[in-house]
Amino acid sequence: MTAPAEIRLHDLTVSYERMPAVHHLSGTFQGGRLTAVMGPNGAGKSTLLKSLVGLLPLDEGRIGLSGLARREIAYLPQHADLDTSFPITVFDVVAMGLWHELGLFGRIDTARARRVDEALETVGLPGFGERPVTNLSVGQLQRVLFARLLIQNARAILLDEPFAAVDERTVRELLAVMHRWREEGRIVIAVLHDLAMARTEFDDALLLAREPVAWGEVEETLGTDNLARARYISEGWGRAA
Repeated sequence: MTAPAEIRLHDLTVSYERMPAVHHLSGTFQGGRLTAVMGPNGAGKSTLLKSLVGLLPLDEGRIGLSGLARREIAYLPQHADLDTSFPITVFDVVAMGLWHELGLFGRIDTARARRVDEALETVGLPGFGERPVTNLSVGQLQRVLFARLLIQNARAILLDEPFAAVDERTVRELLAVMHRWREEGRIVIAVLHDLAMARTEFDDALLLAREPVAWGEVEETLGTDNLARARYISEGWGRAA
């Protein structure tokens, strides 16, 4: 790693299905920090992540990247677009993370194959390379997708509800991977619903209720007053409907 990576948001407004979902958001995601994005359902959390990777256009404002390029941002959506009925092996899924290095027709040499195996070992799946993804549990599949992120070697990693329907052991082991990313100076942003996890495992939090409620260190951002304000704003959506 060289210069610290940052993603800077300047008065960002983004819509989803023609409805404003994130309003006038400014702040900085910093390298070497784990940031939890939290808020009520419909608060714009997933929309924000999609805008950061260029999947949704900006209505207003801009996104500034410091110390990283757009191709160095890795994204794991809430429901990964992986057809688990397709006959593909675990190795092949993880190797997809090499796409930026190899292009469409590049060859996976011995060194890169070793990286795939090492990534699987890191997420607790040694020897799983030849297994078909159709035989994996939900937790095992999520580990495979984390392994794919590992070999992308991205400087910023965006995760949308990465622990949904995942067993406790898998959660602990994937959190360990995220802590490793933090120690390596990467930007790690995760949409969460678990307040306890955010408070114990993350450094910073962004609390959204379509508009920003608070952004900063976890304890202050997720304080009682801010959470109450987010709920009040969320209830206001229903009153306005």
